[in-house]
Amino acid sequence: MTGTWISILPPLFAIVLALYLRQVIPALFMGVWLGAWAINGFTLPGLWQGLLESFQLHILDAVADADHAAVVLFSLMIGGTVGIISRNGGMQGIVNLIVTWASDARRACLATATMGLAIFFDDYANTLVVGNTMRPVTDSMKISRAKLAYIVDSTAAPVATVAFVTTWIGYQVGLIGESISYITDLDSEAYLLFLSTIPYNFYPLLAIAFVFMISLSGRDFGPMAIAEKDARENGVDDGGHLDSSMAEDCEPIEAVKNKPQRAINAVLPILMLITGVMGGLYFTGKANLEISDPGLRDIIGAADSYKSLMWGSLIGMITAAFMTLAQRIMNLEEVVNAWYKGLRTMFYAMIILVLAWALGGITEELKTADFLVSILGDTLKVQLLPLIIFILAAFTAFATGSSWGSMGILVPLVIPLTWAVMKASGFSGPDDMHILYSSIASVLAGSVWGDHCSPISDTTILSSMASGCDHIEHVRTQLPYALLVGAVALGVGSVPVAFGMPWWLGIILGAGLLYLVLRLVGQVTNTQPE
Repeated sequence: MTGTWISILPPLFAIVLALYLRQVIPALFMGVWLGAWAINGFTLPGLWQGLLESFQLHILDAVADADHAAVVLFSLMIGGTVGIISRNGGMQGIVNLIVTWASDARRACLATATMGLAIFFDDYANTLVVGNTMRPVTDSMKISRAKLAYIVDSTAAPVATVAFVTTWIGYQVGLIGESISYITDLDSEAYLLFLSTIPYNFYPLLAIAFVFMISLSGRDFGPMAIAEKDARENGVDDGGHLDSSMAEDCEPIEAVKNKPQRAINAVLPILMLITGVMGGLYFTGKANLEISDPGLRDIIGAADSYKSLMWGSLIGMITAAFMTLAQRIMNLEEVVNAWYKGLRTMFYAMIILVLAWALGGITEELKTADFLVSILGDTLKVQLLPLIIFILAAFTAFATGSSWGSMGILVPLVIPLTWAVMKASGFSGPDDMHILYSSIASVLAGSVWGDHCSPISDTTILSSMASGCDHIEHVRTQLPYALLVGAVALGVGSVPVAFGMPWWLGIILGAGLLYLVLRLVGQVTNTQPE
């Protein structure tokens, strides 16, 4: 059944089931089971055998792979580090430095957006810390809760998906690494391939830029302008939180009381983490080269990204723990508890990642990409792949409410498909790699866009809760902004860049167009509370 229409059933079934159930984990497992059944010949005994092999063979292989294990350990260690620097007051120290500058409405919006960039290493921590901390400040400046929720939401996932070292990186690199491991003629490190996609990740980059445009200009349009005008004239309407049963999810890891809150306790561990990763890339790359005087590009190209990520995460975690103990902010038991609390936030994502790896392995065994190329290779214009992929990822994330789930389902399918279509169309040379970069970025960007617009998205819900905003009000006021940025990202960024326009020109034109639209249709609200 390899290379036939049967081969597309497992990923297709996983997508459809995820849309129907709005649950990613059961959908991925059922996709793995269907694939294992297909491998066993779609017989009645094969149905039972496929169920057993789904767990015992395919999921086990996904876990047992050394590179996969490295990604899991890196991700868990990053989560633990976030737990420590949240509990030792380091993250609150960063917040305190930024909040002191927020003396009027415009500055309060800018401070909120800046804080979203500063807490780049985890989207959940970003959302919960920024929303809960800035709410009293923005309330005092008569900034609507909807505006606060929008800024919080638009500087969480968009920042985490394009930063060099975050809790998202292990997940994204793991998916990319699994996909390229089956492509023998694509010689690239997973982490370096991810870094190459960042300039093509137009939606997150333009979404961040648009937040700062709105904050600086004081302009809004659509339902947001109405909400801001009402807040200035009548004060902030406390829309309340969502279901109280979810209140625990809305609470950030609080700093230890009656202890100093020093920004350095978060800044230094993160710097050590980044330095460890960069240093690891340099030393492993140099060790893997046999030439006497290699250039930096050659060194990075030959680096072991998985080893480097593990080294960096360990160094960052040890730095955070040592600084906490040295200042007697917490004892060893409390440090371990904070580390574990942060680590727990990564478990759900790691389950999705392992199942996505298993499904990716099955699609490779069934030659799904080969079949798709055989029916699409001659008819599908290769430059349109980023557009199609973005729309598919956006729809999947919108319907499921999970950007990670959308990535987990689509990345293992998109990368081999894109590479195969590129080769079939004669676009597999060094000058054509922008198509692959743009296609991968379209999965990531489309997933974030769908997640932003979805009323059932976890980060959208948390943004509403942390900001104290009515959830439907948050979705209603944010949607026009997300639709505008998404349309510009596609029309000015992904599509023309796939046809050969430089990525930097796409970003400049996209930002310029967004600013022009904001100037033309945006309404200025008072920058000072009455």
